[in-house]
Amino acid sequence: MGIFDFLKKKKVKEEKVEAKALKKAKKETPKTEPVERAPVRKRDMREIYKIIKEPHISEKATQLSDERKYTFKIYSRANKIQIEKAIANLYGIRVKDVKIINIKSKKRVLRGIEGRKAGHRKAIVTLERGEKIEILPH
Repeated sequence: MGIFDFLKKKKVKEEKVEAKALKKAKKETPKTEPVERAPVRKRDMREIYKIIKEPHISEKATQLSDERKYTFKIYSRANKIQIEKAIANLYGIRVKDVKIINIKSKKRVLRGIEGRKAGHRKAIVTLERGEKIEILPH
């Protein structure tokens, strides 16, 4: 029965492919649903907006959102702990890490008059695995 051996080889190959697909499916991390966020009181909202100005939306910031990193413009006196608490309360998520960047002011010339473009401060917030913010565009 050497004539039909090629059929047996096909079955073995198909079984190997199926086994690999099952292993890949098992390796994928299970997706956790976001934590239900508690309603934020008006007073808390005032405190939050004394720390965070607005989300910083740019091409690079949009690419970072795929890595669970979101960028926000912040006030100059805000520190990492305040930013972490504000983001967690505002969006009802868990924050893993906060990085702060100071953007210096730049010289600008408009119709021969020199001036300066204001600098600002921004925070890059990394979220825990399974968390994401839906407000920012992807």
